[in-house]
Amino acid sequence: MTKPLLIIDDDTRLTAVLERRFTATGNYSVTTFDRASSALAAPAQPCYAILLDMMIDDELGLEYISALKDRYQPQHLIIMTGYASIATTVTAMKRGATDYLAKPASFNELISKLEGQPATAAVEHKPLTAAQAEWEHIQRILTEHDGNISRTAEALGMHRRSLQRKLQKHSPTKK
Repeated sequence: MTKPLLIIDDDTRLTAVLERRFTATGNYSVTTFDRASSALAAPAQPCYAILLDMMIDDELGLEYISALKDRYQPQHLIIMTGYASIATTVTAMKRGATDYLAKPASFNELISKLEGQPATAAVEHKPLTAAQAEWEHIQRILTEHDGNISRTAEALGMHRRSLQRKLQKHSPTKK
């Protein structure tokens, strides 16, 4: 019996690849949505897991976690993001996500999370770089100010435009 899986992401190439890979395992039946609001408007169906992008056009995936969990009652709700930070991880978990993955995540990593198995590759822990520490600090202050750029910039002692430029860059990744 296949497990129903919802993938909610506005990256159509990624969702097509994930749909094909999950379906090919023979263990999952996949439904995709390009917006969280579209998933909530669709008829309710049983669901084993939801893979939810954090930044979907003008929607913030974090804001839809509770509603998606109430509607579909998945065993797993995994947030996927290219903008990973400790602050958003904590927020996602507090709102009911069962896991949080930084993009790009390998297909094996996704399968491991869904099946509750430890990842096959050992993770090497390295200290944060200066850029990563700055990114984490900005994300924490931004979360404390409910996403308000002006108040966050003031709290950080920088100009609003400087903060916006920093946020427009992708988060620094661990190498």
